[in-house]
Amino acid sequence: MPPSHVTPSHDPLRFPPLPALATLHAPALQWENGAPHSQTFNDVYFSREDGRAESEHVFLHANRLPERFAAWRQARAFVIGETGFGTGLNMLCAWACFERHAPAGARLHLVSTEKYPLPRDALERALSAWPTLERYAQPLCAQWPAPVSGVHRLHLSERVTLDLHFGDTTERLALLDGQVDAWFLDGFAPAKNPEMWQPSLFHAMAARSRPGATFATFTCAGLVKRGLKAAGFGWQKVPGFGRKREMLAGQIDSPPADTRRHDTPWFTPPPPQPAKRVAAIGAGIAGASVAAALARRGVAVTVVEKTAPAAGGSGNRQGALYVKLAAETNAQSRVYLSGLAYSRRWLAWLDPTRTLWGESGVLQLALNDKEANRQRRFIEAHPLPNALVTLHSPHALEATAGVPVEGEQGLFYPQAGWVRPKHLCERLLETPGICYRQGEVTDLRRLDDGWQLVMASGDTLAADQVVIASAHLANRFAQTEWLALQPVRGQVSSVALPDGVKGPDTVVCAGGYVPPALEGVLTFGASFVPNSDTTSLRREEHKRNLDELRQSVPALADALESAGLNAEDFAGRAAVRAASPDKSPYAGPVPDAAAWQTDYAVLGKDATRVPAQAGQHHTGLWISAAHGSRGLASAPLCAEVIASRLCDEPLPLEGPLADHLHPGRRLISALIRRQALSKPA
Repeated sequence: MPPSHVTPSHDPLRFPPLPALATLHAPALQWENGAPHSQTFNDVYFSREDGRAESEHVFLHANRLPERFAAWRQARAFVIGETGFGTGLNMLCAWACFERHAPAGARLHLVSTEKYPLPRDALERALSAWPTLERYAQPLCAQWPAPVSGVHRLHLSERVTLDLHFGDTTERLALLDGQVDAWFLDGFAPAKNPEMWQPSLFHAMAARSRPGATFATFTCAGLVKRGLKAAGFGWQKVPGFGRKREMLAGQIDSPPADTRRHDTPWFTPPPPQPAKRVAAIGAGIAGASVAAALARRGVAVTVVEKTAPAAGGSGNRQGALYVKLAAETNAQSRVYLSGLAYSRRWLAWLDPTRTLWGESGVLQLALNDKEANRQRRFIEAHPLPNALVTLHSPHALEATAGVPVEGEQGLFYPQAGWVRPKHLCERLLETPGICYRQGEVTDLRRLDDGWQLVMASGDTLAADQVVIASAHLANRFAQTEWLALQPVRGQVSSVALPDGVKGPDTVVCAGGYVPPALEGVLTFGASFVPNSDTTSLRREEHKRNLDELRQSVPALADALESAGLNAEDFAGRAAVRAASPDKSPYAGPVPDAAAWQTDYAVLGKDATRVPAQAGQHHTGLWISAAHGSRGLASAPLCAEVIASRLCDEPLPLEGPLADHLHPGRRLISALIRRQALSKPA
């Protein structure tokens, strides 16, 4: 059974501090008859006699999952929580049970913690003991994440999602933003893993439970019975498996209220609302990814776009899937790191043949001492595995890039790469359940039963809920005009590579970026012109892009010029991106700005006087915007944040990181700093 530790109890009225980013240690294993055995805890992960039958008896049948799955008719997913993922056997058994018993429209959401994740090869070896589970194990192993603390969302199938919360179990549950219907209370035996079986674990489970949530566990230890009872669970002894005579099962009827936003009540999520028809305004990567996320959940989505799919910043032929993380860990960097890892898994799941993307890796060059020092500080502050990022010395840069490059050193992200964003948007809009409609939305009107979208043509469109994803135009509505969005013009250049001239093997970034040539065409850029919303091509920006290319890959720039190619010969494209003042995206429900300014006015006098009033929001109105130049690493994850919140599911980020994305942070910041909220020009 899987190892999992807990931290001391924390203040239940507040989210615990986000733990430091860390690479987690692999467990020390022995293999006995094909089964893994923990040397640390001197216990087995599963029964060598019949581990699958044990999992089904202890966790599936004691939680009454076959009959509950068969009777499931709710629009939201059924959620299972587990304290210790181990080999994944319990979760794969639950998935198989769900497929056998649940109706066609039902969905399953699995949430599991793990402090000592198995390496991929050990996971594959352990699960090979169950050939009948091979088709379930394959997508799990294919998407198995690097052993980094945090939340890792995996799409196991169109109907089944797995969130792996890597880290300390109680700490992970305290940071979980979501509720559970059935618990698998697993882990090594209390006598061998006493750090896990603490009162704080049971209280964390209770706080993340829905009314009527059930649990099952293999143990009948007295401390477990006392801990469950003290947390509010009722329990009873039921027959155990095999030679184990008894085990525990039960439920909690009245879980405690979630009060963790005691210090930030404005981020309290709005109550779930029906969502059979959603309108998404914008057909770029932000709008297309949120539409696809909702459509996969059975929601009918109409995507409305003023010009054409991917007409804005998402319309480039080739874009970089990359991040630039802060030297010291902060919330923004953690969101982007999670977003990069999620986008990589999501793309592989969406497009396994890689027609839309390439995993070339991204090499970020340090062209001066200042950047080199920043990169070294980053590596020191982020003990991440080499599978995610490595610091390259000068002699390794050319070997990685495949062409001579400049730089004192560089950060290499092996799992990053490039994407064809226009084609990706088009693929996402083909998701069943999405209807595309061309037109300009000029007004949003709240009605008793939903929203009315008023078009420039005079037509209207009705929807239960609305997601605004129109980049720098997202604050053109009365409900969002307070939202600070800066337009940033960016122009990319492209040219057919002359015979004998080779582009890089990886995406190379410095002041600009250049990915590997696609179909013989080299794309590079992009210019950066704040507060400009023009899209006509400019020769001087082609020249600037060539100058940036010369700074990082001088031999390539020289080869283009030697072939007689210069700015006049370049094709290209200009588009407008949007940025927020703090450079983090906006993803979440849209606050009622007038109500917030009244309810939280006292913050302008004393920021420590936090009113208890929960934040008021425009019912059923959401936004995904301000993705800037890193939208390929942020928009898909933000789409999952919005779709999960809208559909009443666990979130793919820790609660404090989801709050960091909330657009209301702009209002609170302005109130505390006594800043006026300016309307868009």
